[in-house]
Amino acid sequence: MARLCVKIGGAQLEQPEARATLCAALRRAVDAGHEPIVVHGGGNQIRVLTKALGIEDRYHDGLRITDAATAAVALKVLAGEVNKALCASLLDAGLRAVGLCGVDGGLFGARRHAPDGADLGYVGTVASVDRSLTDTLCAAGFVPVLATLAPLATGEDGPRDHLYNINADHAAGPLAAALGCEAMLFLTDVPAVLDADRQPLRRLTPADCAALRQSGVLYGGMIPKVDSALGALHDLAATNPDALVKIAPAAGQDAVLAALDDTVGTRFVPNPSA
Repeated sequence: MARLCVKIGGAQLEQPEARATLCAALRRAVDAGHEPIVVHGGGNQIRVLTKALGIEDRYHDGLRITDAATAAVALKVLAGEVNKALCASLLDAGLRAVGLCGVDGGLFGARRHAPDGADLGYVGTVASVDRSLTDTLCAAGFVPVLATLAPLATGEDGPRDHLYNINADHAAGPLAAALGCEAMLFLTDVPAVLDADRQPLRRLTPADCAALRQSGVLYGGMIPKVDSALGALHDLAATNPDALVKIAPAAGQDAVLAALDDTVGTRFVPNPSA
């Protein structure tokens, strides 16, 4: 049995059929004895509501600038619409899911994120985690489903009138490490990281990733996916050097169990020791 952190992108959750298939895959993982903790995004769903409300979407290096109005939308969409739809689909799959964000039980707190001094508003990173609630839920057979919104952690500076929006890909690694997960699975719409011939690469080190990026093989939307996986590798290695970190396909009712196999997706491993 392993505790798994399963990161699901908002794109995989928009269609009811795809969401149901993912939930069936999570049920199979539970039936096999694993303990999944789900972390989800929902950027596309936020964009739909901000557009409907006439709120301009603004970004800095791929991160959504989150003013007060956008923070309110993020709360409604991530902790509301997306989280509860996913919990409902998990219930349909026979799993008892509990939807949470950082404020619930003081699960996790945020630190303001201001890269190079940029003011992103209510955007944060994971600053603190209390795993007692997720431990209790997992022990009782529940599946925690985490939306990555959180209040400022104790001692952190900044306005406290809204929850902070934490990029789900960036939050997944720190959460997985702090919550005692043995595996971090980024389930996405690509089969694996691909080489120059569009063939899947089964194992990559940070050095390999740097070389792929330098050569132009790694580009576009795959860059943030790989960066998130490398960040998770760093976070988990501090407490579990043997932790499994994968980018793997989300499709199929065996997606979660398949992602644990070396023949599926791309595994990220540390650089060899000098």
